[in-house]
Amino acid sequence: MLTAFVLVIEDDPTIGEELVEALTGQGYQSEWATTGAQALEYVQERAPDLVLLDLGLPDMDGVVLCRRLRSISRETVIVVLTARTREFEVIVALDAGADDYLTKPFRLTELMARLRAHLRRSAAQPDEDRYLTVGRLRLDLAARRATIADTEISLRPKEFDLLAYLAGRAGQVVTREDLIDEVWDINWFGPTKTLDVHVSALRRKLAQHGDNPRRITTLRGRGYRYEIEP
Repeated sequence: MLTAFVLVIEDDPTIGEELVEALTGQGYQSEWATTGAQALEYVQERAPDLVLLDLGLPDMDGVVLCRRLRSISRETVIVVLTARTREFEVIVALDAGADDYLTKPFRLTELMARLRAHLRRSAAQPDEDRYLTVGRLRLDLAARRATIADTEISLRPKEFDLLAYLAGRAGQVVTREDLIDEVWDINWFGPTKTLDVHVSALRRKLAQHGDNPRRITTLRGRGYRYEIEP
């Protein structure tokens, strides 16, 4: 199996050096870019398996760069590293193509755990039957495409995984712990809004395609349920 290639995009030399050292110690190939322009040069030469992207770059808005990286490679996993804590700013980054985010300061152990999980997920092949249909929703698990009434929904990788897991258990309560274990496949370190942000974005996209915005129901203290259409 080829060693995964991770591109670090970070202008802070202390953080950049620490990340590259940690990645090398874990056996990954890595490159470090301090500007958006330098990052794009690396990506044009070789699409990375995973990008660690700081949003606060000196020459380019991180969200704009995220969007450009996603346009170059749909398969690359993009994890945003940000000091921005307001939810709408995180949602903007996710809508630009990011798969996940960590707010600074973060623990290196958590970052590495998420990195391993994302790389395992991106390399995995679906074992289930190819198609999953619930009401007007149809998922092609092999092609990773979702449609409502034959109109395709543009979903980020984690949004697709989240929708597939919930829809595959339509009508059942799925706990937050199960979703984190199955969709992110890691031990979560402390409280996080990652799941909530992804559910919020997924609801919005379903509603934009004419679905009921309450299709994914929140059950306080228990989890979520994908409601079966009447």
